[in-house]
Amino acid sequence: MAPAAVAAAEGGEGAQQQLQIVEAMEVDMEAAAAAVQKKKTTGGRRGRREMRRIEDATSRQVTFSKRRSGLLKKAFELGVLCDAEVALIVFSPRGRLYEYASAPDLQKTIDRYLNHTKGSTPANVKALETAGAQMCRSESTALKQKIDAIEAYQRKLSGEGLQSCSAQELQELELQLEKSLSSIRQKKEKKMMDQILELREKEEKLLRENSVLREEYMALPLLELATRSVEAAAAPRSPVGEEQAEEEKDDEEEREQRYMDVETDLVIGRPGTSSLQ
Repeated sequence: MAPAAVAAAEGGEGAQQQLQIVEAMEVDMEAAAAAVQKKKTTGGRRGRREMRRIEDATSRQVTFSKRRSGLLKKAFELGVLCDAEVALIVFSPRGRLYEYASAPDLQKTIDRYLNHTKGSTPANVKALETAGAQMCRSESTALKQKIDAIEAYQRKLSGEGLQSCSAQELQELELQLEKSLSSIRQKKEKKMMDQILELREKEEKLLRENSVLREEYMALPLLELATRSVEAAAAPRSPVGEEQAEEEKDDEEEREQRYMDVETDLVIGRPGTSSLQ
């Protein structure tokens, strides 16, 4: 950017700041006139505002505008009257930025502040660090004591380091062990019952499968016989088989005829007169 443009920009920003200050002065003058008028009507008594957040949004915005203008005016007066380098940054509730710097550039004032506080640590920061370190040390000590107590109690539960225990402490340890043992037994019984139920379900499933397999095995011979019958009926007969069947049929007929043609000595009529039939 050219020097002339930079100067023009700085001049524009300065003019805008001057305009804001003039507006703030006008608002303050109006507020002062209103205060004088109120003082006349109320007899000179002045109310005191309670320092807390204003709930009404409109009243809060009006108060912000008035106080912002007064703050800018005070910063301007401080820079002019006392030749001080003043920088002011304000963000409105809606996030709008308002700034004022007695120097030509606000960033230079900010850099000057950062350089001034770079090597120094404020006293309150040191106090906070010290308090934080002390708190961490106390918490660490308390945690260490708790860990030691828990470890000692675990050793006592395992039967170690009982010499320093009183009768009351031993009785409490015994009750605690009995309670723990009862809880463990309940958990164990529940686990075993769950396993038994699971095994019973598996047994019933296997029995059903075995029954199905037995029925299939019993029906297997009948199925094979029916299958063979169907295959024999469906299979075509060969000529050799037919001839053999005819020969067997002829042999059967010859045997029957032979049995019928056997001669016997049979006498029919009176004795002495025989005729051979």
